[in-house]
Amino acid sequence: MGLGEVLEEIRSVSCESWQLTDDALASSLIEVCSAIHGFEALRYRLISDMNERGAVPSGYTGVAAWLACNTSLNTREAVRIERRADALRSSPEVRAAFEADDICADHAAMVINFMERPPAAMPAEAAPAALKFLLDAARDRDTRVLRGAVVKLKQVFETDDPPPAEDLDRNEFFASPTSNGRVLLKGDVDAETGEMLLSALSPLSKPRPTSDAEPDRRTPAQRRADAFTEVLRRYHDAACGPDEGNERPHLHVHINANDLVDKSGSGKPAADRGAYQEMFAATDVGWTPWMGPLSVDTVRRLACDCTLSPILLDENGTPIDLGRTTKVISRKLRRALVARDHGCAFPGCGRPPSWCDGHHVKHWADGGPTDLDNLVLLCRFHHRMIHHSGWQVVMGEDRHPWFIPPVQRDRFREPIPANNRGAPVPA
Repeated sequence: MGLGEVLEEIRSVSCESWQLTDDALASSLIEVCSAIHGFEALRYRLISDMNERGAVPSGYTGVAAWLACNTSLNTREAVRIERRADALRSSPEVRAAFEADDICADHAAMVINFMERPPAAMPAEAAPAALKFLLDAARDRDTRVLRGAVVKLKQVFETDDPPPAEDLDRNEFFASPTSNGRVLLKGDVDAETGEMLLSALSPLSKPRPTSDAEPDRRTPAQRRADAFTEVLRRYHDAACGPDEGNERPHLHVHINANDLVDKSGSGKPAADRGAYQEMFAATDVGWTPWMGPLSVDTVRRLACDCTLSPILLDENGTPIDLGRTTKVISRKLRRALVARDHGCAFPGCGRPPSWCDGHHVKHWADGGPTDLDNLVLLCRFHHRMIHHSGWQVVMGEDRHPWFIPPVQRDRFREPIPANNRGAPVPA
């Protein structure tokens, strides 16, 4: 029976699991897991053979691209699988152990990673013994056993020149977009880089109690993430990075101008009328080159204080005219904002101006002017709050910003004066 016939037989198998006894259910699950491992090993070998023969169909950049277009795998997963297949091809001993179901794919990858980047002091003649030592440890299903074996080998072969903590060749940093639109960060850096990072994060990740002495409810991990975001924001604001195509580093966000206009008063949402397809068709999002979609609310917040590069598109989204770049908030105007608001104007905040964005009270996309009477300084936290949580800011007759809380906080929605104009109110 050929491979195609075997696969067809498997697809036709049906399992009425509710009819199985407890013992049969358990044994069936083990058999299925073993079969999946076998097919995974076969997939790695087929990918390896395709690469070795150069058998990728024309029109595709590689096996991963071909798989992503012809299977349910997404591009990221296809690339991961192809890399693992190539790694197994480079180590016949590890591949044999994996195909024999002696070790799992993750353990195989750990062994290969160590053997490809062994300690600097490990002699070549020690490699076979080290590989056997690691494979023996990898056969234990507890990953901690294999990690312990790796640590032992590093301790045996490490030297003091250079110390591991100062070896720049070991530095790694991964920033991987995930399927839900976020970014997974993972890294391993030397002591000096780590010290710079921790020194930058430490003062920005301290607990931030509210003005009425309530504790900061963010977890330590959340505080560090907020601090990391603030470090990046200050870097971009300072324009201290290298030019990229004769431009200072900044964010590129693409969105149709009509979608930036506030449609909150356009009537009852389509979803409330049951017209979901109409709502889906009418809803658009912003788009960033690295991360993809952003909500319109977030784009409106980012557009409050930025450099705008208008691009005219036709009905198919094709650029037909490029506009001139214009500064939305000039340095002179920002200095006037600082002189009036002194920092974040949100009641009870007052964070320094260097932490703040210029927020349009009436968004520029809705026809709001870029002048002092339509701008307010807000820190990143409160800028996000204004755009996403029901708070509103208006300009009073005194030409200072006033803040209107959501109805859940104050059913009368009484305006609250800016931070430097009245008693502090916790955010």
